Amino acid sequence: MSMVIRTADLPAAERFDFWRSSVSETFVPLRAETTRPELFEGRIRGRELGALKVTEVASTPSVVRRTGALIARSDPGHYKIGVQLNGYCLLTQDGREAALVPGDFTIYDTTRPYTLAFDDSYRQLVLMVPRRLLHLPEDAIARVTATRISGRQGVGALLSAFLVQLAEQLDELDDHGGVRLGDNIADLLVTLFAEHMDMSAPTPESRRRALLLRVRAYIERHLDDPDLSPDDIAAAHFVSSRHLYNLFREEGTTVSSWIKERRLEHCRRDLRDPLQLNRPVSAIAARWGFVDAAHFSRLFKAAYGASPREYRVTVSDD
Repeated sequence: MSMVIRTADLPAAERFDFWRSSVSETFVPLRAETTRPELFEGRIRGRELGALKVTEVASTPSVVRRTGALIARSDPGHYKIGVQLNGYCLLTQDGREAALVPGDFTIYDTTRPYTLAFDDSYRQLVLMVPRRLLHLPEDAIARVTATRISGRQGVGALLSAFLVQLAEQLDELDDHGGVRLGDNIADLLVTLFAEHMDMSAPTPESRRRALLLRVRAYIERHLDDPDLSPDDIAAAHFVSSRHLYNLFREEGTTVSSWIKERRLEHCRRDLRDPLQLNRPVSAIAARWGFVDAAHFSRLFKAAYGASPREYRVTVSDD
């Protein structure tokens, strides 16, 4: 079920105070400001898609600040992705500024101060994403906060069009489909930011991290291929197999272990998806590259402490 907040439902003198409390309750504690509170109008519309929260915000000119004092009061440790739908936005964080026009993206971190300035009426889609859903190193994300990502080319263009349509259909989504949709959006965001980090990698260490992100994104796209191998992955990125092994060893894992972990996680998602309740466990395993159902069951139990069937029963009873 979607949530809607409108200042138009209140007397003009009460609207901005109501707005200030509403934005903090919807997102994280924030300080909202405007030069003409008596003329202020705003609307918030949103819903949860699994662990991901999607909110459309629209208002007349305002400034929103996340200060150190507010962070100390409450810090859920989320990333926020802003997608500009209408108007103009200036985001400031970590000494950088991102000027957004319709279709553009940016990412920012609720654990550090930031400011959002809207000089005119605007509409923006905000995704609140738990850190665990973005399988990207925090230090890599910290280097691209408050940078503009174009919604007119590459993966950004595809994701921008998808999210603009999502904003229009928030009220029509059902709860069961929302869980799967939230997971899919998180995966698309990983691909988008991996590409963006690759483009902004000036130092050898940054290039190494960018390659790792690009490889991980490639693996995500090919998990359904049971024949996916380290040699194939290395060839697709024009590096030697030894270089690829070293890349993952520096992360404390191996290529094969990473592939297995990601496949298991996708299987776990499908097993908890109400829309796939009648889908055989073996079909879910095969979808993510496990050709031997018995072997998959052993791996799943070792990872999550229950067999796939036991896990499905447990989550369906919650």
